[in-house]
Amino acid sequence: MMKTSNENNELKITKKDLSKVFWRSFQMEFSWNYERQMNLAYCYAMIPILKKLYKSKEAMATALKRHLEFFNTTPHIVTLILGINAAMEEENANDPDFDVSTIDNIKTSLMGPLAGIGDSFFWGTLRLIATGVGTSLALQGNILGPILFILIFNIPHLLFRYFATSWGYKLGTGFLKKIQENGMMGSLTLGASIIGLMVVGGMTASMIDINIPLKIGTGENAVTVQSIFDDIVPRILSLGAFGAVFYLLKKEVKALTILLGLAVFGILGSLIGIF
Repeated sequence: MMKTSNENNELKITKKDLSKVFWRSFQMEFSWNYERQMNLAYCYAMIPILKKLYKSKEAMATALKRHLEFFNTTPHIVTLILGINAAMEEENANDPDFDVSTIDNIKTSLMGPLAGIGDSFFWGTLRLIATGVGTSLALQGNILGPILFILIFNIPHLLFRYFATSWGYKLGTGFLKKIQENGMMGSLTLGASIIGLMVVGGMTASMIDINIPLKIGTGENAVTVQSIFDDIVPRILSLGAFGAVFYLLKKEVKALTILLGLAVFGILGSLIGIF
């Protein structure tokens, strides 16, 4: 059970704090952007927790910056991650030896797998069931059609979103105590980092598509440049494009500048037949 008073001067998150996170979680797609997607809304949802835990301007600024990194998942289940992060922020505020990098690593490692589950259930299953029931009644002129559609889809969603906030918090606190007692924090950080890199790698391979149709040779002996690259390492051009963009970001080149550069490069490459 969550404590509502401080024991031994420890900072504690209350049900009221988690309730604020729940209500703020509905804005997940309001400030969606191409550079970091849901990061602004995620940070906004965490602000009540951060204000409770960090009193100095410097600590608050560091915490806010920590939650402005890239984030994207199914909005319906985001409170589970928010709850876990809230528990980790609480631990960080009370333990000077806490490894703060685990906060972002856990968030990064969870957002991909949970998005797969959330998209499959809420978008791929529940929405279709609600649409089927609602449409069949609406086609008969029954006013219950749109009403049932809204209820069937939103009741499970709202219940999960509400309770997942406290589930995530309880899971986070209990989970952290166990792994700290067992000395597993280092292994967890490494594992979370690996999963995060796997998610990024999967996104790179599936979302970046570069194809070079230029041919070398003539007749039956002609081979495409793309096939040569694929024989070396499949999707190597996608990896190269990701590496180039990552390098530019590390050099603090603005994301908008990179996007415009990629657009110009793609258009020119298409016009001269490279792509």
